[in-house]
Amino acid sequence: MKEIRIQNRIIGSGHKPFIIAEMSGNHNQSLERALQLIEAAAKSGVDALKIQTYTAETMTLDIDEREFFINDPSSLWQGKSLYSLYEEAYTPWEWHETIFERCKELGIIAFSTPFDESAVDFLEGLNVPCYKIASFENTDLSLIRKVAKTGKPIIVSTGMSTVSELDEMVRALREYGCDDVVLLKCTSTYPATPENSNILTIPHLKQLFDCEVGLSDHTLGIGVSVAATALGASVIEKHFTLSRAEGGVDSAFSLEPEEMRLLVSETEKAWLSLGKVQYGPLTVEKTSLTHRRSLYISKDMKAGDTLTKENLRSIRPGLGLPVKYLDVFLGKSIKVDAKKGTPMSWDLL
Repeated sequence: MKEIRIQNRIIGSGHKPFIIAEMSGNHNQSLERALQLIEAAAKSGVDALKIQTYTAETMTLDIDEREFFINDPSSLWQGKSLYSLYEEAYTPWEWHETIFERCKELGIIAFSTPFDESAVDFLEGLNVPCYKIASFENTDLSLIRKVAKTGKPIIVSTGMSTVSELDEMVRALREYGCDDVVLLKCTSTYPATPENSNILTIPHLKQLFDCEVGLSDHTLGIGVSVAATALGASVIEKHFTLSRAEGGVDSAFSLEPEEMRLLVSETEKAWLSLGKVQYGPLTVEKTSLTHRRSLYISKDMKAGDTLTKENLRSIRPGLGLPVKYLDVFLGKSIKVDAKKGTPMSWDLL
């Protein structure tokens, strides 16, 4: 499986996880706050910052009733119409260039999720280096084909999708020119719980579609993302906010700056810890071998004395003979005097 290059970053099992901070609507309709989010994300060590490119008009209809109104007590957005929610959450298109330039200045990759074909055309005009497809759009094959034709790497969230739907989508991506695909395991609830994250799907996704894989994580905290890294996730996406207490459409399940810094460091540790299949002492462990148990004379003995459990013991350090020989020596006599603290050796018999 080939590695995927996005600007100066490489996505693949041989490299630390590619961490994406998702701004979403947490700018709260303030460009100044958006720029503060970028600066905080860069300081936390993320590889990329992602925004979303849509308008309320490209997402839904301006209807304030029936299925266009959110009437679900468990939803973070209860009591809003879809149109008003997207009006509140969208990132003004006239901000995009400023956001992308600030990311470039700070050394992080900037890209976006387009939600319709007009957004793809707009983002191509800004020369984005890659694209993200959201879970709710991963069955929109016309959008999939449009993005695939750009020939750029595409990261896709797989929330709600069946294997057959994913197969259809991946085939469309590859048929229309996208060779670099990353599939993100995703649970499309906000927030998600560890119990419904099912991250054992990650290695299966990799095997099934022969592509890089990762996690779009809506759970609280960083534990699930760290575990996903251990299962082979090479991309982790997390929503990001300056402060959950200050609110924002996605703030309730977003990481704050210090948490994002921990996500970056802990997923890298998880990746580093994978290593390879290894048995026997590492070079760095060899000095520790002296702290194993071994056989020592534990009482002063004279030539001809018999070895017993009272005068031959298994103790630290490990400079005597291995403990496995204890039963061999018991009952035998020694041929020379031996002081307490003498490591047992065959020459004493």
